[in-house]
Amino acid sequence: MIDVEADGPIPGDYSMISFGAVIVEPSLTRTFAAKIRPISERWMKEALAVSGFTRHETELFDSPDKVMHSFRDWIKSENKGSAVFASDNNGFDWQFINWYFWKFVGANPFGHSSMNLGSLYKGLKGDCSKSFKHLRVTKHTHDPLDDAKGNAEAMLTMIEQLGLKIKL
Repeated sequence: MIDVEADGPIPGDYSMISFGAVIVEPSLTRTFAAKIRPISERWMKEALAVSGFTRHETELFDSPDKVMHSFRDWIKSENKGSAVFASDNNGFDWQFINWYFWKFVGANPFGHSSMNLGSLYKGLKGDCSKSFKHLRVTKHTHDPLDDAKGNAEAMLTMIEQLGLKIKL
């Protein structure tokens, strides 16, 4: 489960500022979190404000090359089979992670697909108006690791209580 914070709406023109990842399992102890130095001079004040960082603070973060190689290595070390990308808003989160992997590593260990947590819940409930967000235990704070954990908790509830069948 992954969550991304960025300083704008698209990768390349704007920057991924931070992200968090957690292996979906009851302990939620296998995690990865990173803060990434901007790759562009462009940024949107309101988008950056969501992350809670100033532009000056982000300029002191780790290089994207270093972070993405470390994340790839973590995925390989923690994964038992093929890695599956899942997030609350995979339309947003996936585009940044995918772009950064291809730009800085040359390949994306998640392959070419992703899973949307909200869509899974809507399918389980048979109702496209339903939201899973009440299943989170960890408060949604826009700290990407907190948010990834909350989403993983929701997925575990879908597995344990709602019959979601998925190989973890």
